Amino acid sequence: MRRRDLLAAAAALPLLYASTARAQNKPKIKAGQIGTKHAHASGKIAAMRKLSDDYEVVGVVEPDEAQRKRVENSGPYKDVPFMTQEELLNIKGLQVVTVETEVRDLVPTAARCIDAGVHIHLDKPAGESLLAFRKLLDAATKKKLTVQMGYMLRYNPAFQLCYTAARKGWLGELFDGHAVMSKPVGAGERKKLAEYPGGTMFELGCHIIDSMVYVMGKPLKVTPYTRKTKPQQDDLADNQLAVLEYEKATATVRSALIEYMGGNRRQFVICGTEGTIDIRPLEPPKLLVAFAKPHEDFKTGYQEIALPKTGGRYDGEFIDLAKIVRGEKQVDFSPEHDLAVHETVLRASGVM
Repeated sequence: MRRRDLLAAAAALPLLYASTARAQNKPKIKAGQIGTKHAHASGKIAAMRKLSDDYEVVGVVEPDEAQRKRVENSGPYKDVPFMTQEELLNIKGLQVVTVETEVRDLVPTAARCIDAGVHIHLDKPAGESLLAFRKLLDAATKKKLTVQMGYMLRYNPAFQLCYTAARKGWLGELFDGHAVMSKPVGAGERKKLAEYPGGTMFELGCHIIDSMVYVMGKPLKVTPYTRKTKPQQDDLADNQLAVLEYEKATATVRSALIEYMGGNRRQFVICGTEGTIDIRPLEPPKLLVAFAKPHEDFKTGYQEIALPKTGGRYDGEFIDLAKIVRGEKQVDFSPEHDLAVHETVLRASGVM
């Protein structure tokens, strides 16, 4: 199959996989969500409800009564029962919980889910303690449970091709990486983010750090550079750079919350001795590649790759999670990778 046909097939995956699940009479996976305050919370439950051949969403937990009243009748949550955490974790046959609390509560909540014997989708970043996250992963591994991290670029078709090119050696010896993940935010969001000393690198830069570590590995050294551009307003680290050092390579990761239309300039670039991957913007992705020699359907030189329109931002991760829970495949992103990412995130944001 030609590469363009593979990409086109990937675009149809959400519908194809749902149809297969229904045709084979596979039981739906009972799933719930704890927390609605994370920035990705509504998108995650919407994705599971859309993938209704795979998931049966049985309940949502939101202990903050004011927050619950704000969301319980909104689109993604409408007609889903709200309940206590104890009630959700005691539902017979519960298999998956998405943890979508405020960041400070993510890992403690996830630990309770693992104790209850369920797989989890854990949104990012995984708290401010590397030790606590390591204990969570160790507990899940002992119980043979999955912790799927909510890094939203993993199933993006441009990043999937980047991972393939790096894994198959199409880029030669990697020597340079460059990534930017920025956006402008208002005073209200600044106030919330300023509660965490890691700033924008901790909150937003973690997405591209995940991909950088997946492609280039865990760095030998991480040097953070933090700037706070509005000290008269708040203590938010809103302009950050991190340099990741490897034996024969370096990579830079930037994240800022003050860039006009920053989302349009988000980018991820990997350079090797035999090729370059250049993704800009990230969503919807635009992909340029350059290869020193042809690979599969790709010719030599620079070329823009036509990417398929995919489903929602989070569809891919929940399709993959369903396969993992049903025992149809192994995880692509190991606990060791997730731990290396989180350590890099903490170092890059100056938290450790």
